[in-house]
Amino acid sequence: MRTIHRGGLRIAGATLALVLAGGAGAVVQDWDDDGRGRGHEARDDWRNGRDRQRAKNVIFIVGDGMGIAHREAIRLATVGREGDLEMNQLLYQGWTQTDPADPEEVVTDSAAGATAFATGVRSYNGAIAVDLDGNPVRTLLEHAERAGKSTGLVTTSQVTDATPAAFGAHVLDRGNQSEIARQYLEVTKPEVILGGGEDWWYPAGTEGQWPDNPPTDPTEASKGTAGNLVERAEELGYEYVTNADELADADGRRLLGLFANEEMFEHVGPAAPLYEPSVPLPVMAAKALDVLSQDRDGFFLVVEEEGIDEMAHHGHAREMIDAGSQLDETVALAREFAAEHRDTLIVVVGDHETGGMAIELVDDEDESGEGEQAEEGPFTVAGTDLTFTVDWTTGGHTGAATPASAEGPVASAMVGVRDNTQIHDLVLYALRGRL
Repeated sequence: MRTIHRGGLRIAGATLALVLAGGAGAVVQDWDDDGRGRGHEARDDWRNGRDRQRAKNVIFIVGDGMGIAHREAIRLATVGREGDLEMNQLLYQGWTQTDPADPEEVVTDSAAGATAFATGVRSYNGAIAVDLDGNPVRTLLEHAERAGKSTGLVTTSQVTDATPAAFGAHVLDRGNQSEIARQYLEVTKPEVILGGGEDWWYPAGTEGQWPDNPPTDPTEASKGTAGNLVERAEELGYEYVTNADELADADGRRLLGLFANEEMFEHVGPAAPLYEPSVPLPVMAAKALDVLSQDRDGFFLVVEEEGIDEMAHHGHAREMIDAGSQLDETVALAREFAAEHRDTLIVVVGDHETGGMAIELVDDEDESGEGEQAEEGPFTVAGTDLTFTVDWTTGGHTGAATPASAEGPVASAMVGVRDNTQIHDLVLYALRGRL
């Protein structure tokens, strides 16, 4: 299979080979000492302009499945016509193309989308930080760790789901979630890991703190394939927490929090739709910032709101807006932190668009779609008597471009971003001062 790169690995100098053991989907890392991408040139303003300052801290925020229509629906429903979302107030605004390098599919999944952000390499759908030939590519999180920074992964999905995984692991198939968890602990070693997905950390038959076969979704149960990874995490010095109170009381420098069997909300099953994370995204993000900011060398933090994507997949517009509101509160938290730490880069992106979403007038004669793709609403524009409906064209992803926003060192380059791999380049340049 021929590798197609918009970025890749420079084969020069000493090479580092590291075997990631652990069953099917494990890969061999073989890269040069700095893991530098090939085929990407920094924009002149990155090197010579007003943004020459390096970023000590990076807060990388992903609204999974968030296209421009999602952001507008969230804005209208939460702050209204005259208001603006925190993510829209970031100083620099751009957009990104999202198509993968998959030989068979033109529309990306979250794995390929996150791999582009994390590594600067376009790959196939399902790939977790590997190129088209299955070779691992160093991630932004790994670059940060090599620079002596602390790192963290926070999500309302499983902590081993595609988006966080692409920053902290290398596997051929995104479904190999227990191997992803093992690599977090034994290879990439992020200091903070917070989200859902406890089922992947315990072997089948070993129930964790979140009971098997819960009434909200009786199909959920422990199913890990790499042993008892919670015990392994504790052996390696992670403090393990399972609810909001334990998270608030935690005082360790290494923190693992698993707050649900799978995702931290329900989109199928008896309780669906239900967006009520046991620990809200802003609370998890705040704790991560508290822990990581203790590192004098700085940090790299990935924060993902998965609910936008999953609710859009199933045509749940009200819950999609709720998830988006939590994402925007998290952006506000990041901006408050950056106001006190000016050497902090904030990046807010959508990895792809989900649902083919449109905002429409209320019109009973204009109904299109049925089932999960039926129109939803009406929704009220905050502060007015005006209403709108949300229409869906698909239950899957689309190839639409997604909005991208940034503020902080090197953020002015965002206005020139056109490809999702350039987001990687922007952040890497901010971290290192070079690609």
